[in-house]
Amino acid sequence: MSTPEGHITFAAARAQQHDVLEGALRRLGAEVAARQADGWFRGPGPIFVAIGASFAAACAPTWTLRSRGIHSWRLSAGDHPLPYPASRHPLLAVSQSGRSAETLAVLSSVDEPLRYAVTNADPSPIGAAASRHVSLGDLPDSYASTIGYTATVAGLGMIAEAWDGGRVDPGWALLPERISALEAVLAERADDLAATFAGARSADFAGAGPSVGSAEAGALLFREVVRLPATAMSTRQYLHGAMESAGGTAHVLIGGEREIAVARTLSGAGHPTILVTTDDVPAAPLLQVVRLPAVPLNQRAILEAIVLQVLVARAAAQADIDIEEFVFHHDDTKVPVL
Repeated sequence: MSTPEGHITFAAARAQQHDVLEGALRRLGAEVAARQADGWFRGPGPIFVAIGASFAAACAPTWTLRSRGIHSWRLSAGDHPLPYPASRHPLLAVSQSGRSAETLAVLSSVDEPLRYAVTNADPSPIGAAASRHVSLGDLPDSYASTIGYTATVAGLGMIAEAWDGGRVDPGWALLPERISALEAVLAERADDLAATFAGARSADFAGAGPSVGSAEAGALLFREVVRLPATAMSTRQYLHGAMESAGGTAHVLIGGEREIAVARTLSGAGHPTILVTTDDVPAAPLLQVVRLPAVPLNQRAILEAIVLQVLVARAAAQADIDIEEFVFHHDDTKVPVL
């Protein structure tokens, strides 16, 4: 099976993810601690600039900073006129490839001392343009991102925890064990969970607060891999009219109390629904529940991503879709490596 140049297969990436991520977490923890000691993560909170899956990965870290009383935002790199307006806030460019054209353009438009970056690929144009760069370690990844996505959430999450005198959560060391336990549960349930998407003409993904990024990542995966029209929204946005189009759709709700209520409403009205939550919620007709352990926000976002990866892989297999085949290719989304 062929894959785009420089990538491994989705299945290979999924199989390696636990071990690769375990090593990456150790390296990132040490790197963030060292850079914190060097004074990198002080002052006004960062503005994360990214696009695609990298934009989704910045959601839980942004929420973490805001929860700590630090002003922070995430900005879709293609949605802002250039040059970027003068600001006291550093711009933190996020790009797994380090080559995202829009992200590089925004980063290059600000003063050099404000240029931060987190990339997987190293060296890269975005890493070279930044005055302060953290690399995930050039990890192997699939074209529809798996390891690169989860490691990006981890890197950004640790930075968010460390910013302005914070402390990186010691629970990161336990995350690989929790991933293994979750994978074991999902392996037994994958067919039933993925059957939610059988025959669906579209899919809705909704999440609360820090889980909005997981909803975005899930919708992107299903568009990329299963070629199923999919939409991501925050739960509150979903409730303000968008939910009315339910019908012939699959639904994934990620969160707590409000998402539980929405999941019950949808499934009770005859719409197949998956609820991903840390709460103890009984299953019901047309409602399947995936329960996650109660962990800090950034770690939970990674566990949510694991669930979504399992869903999309099995849904693709059930639909007999080659997960490595992409329909469209563009020549202007990545800058060349010179």
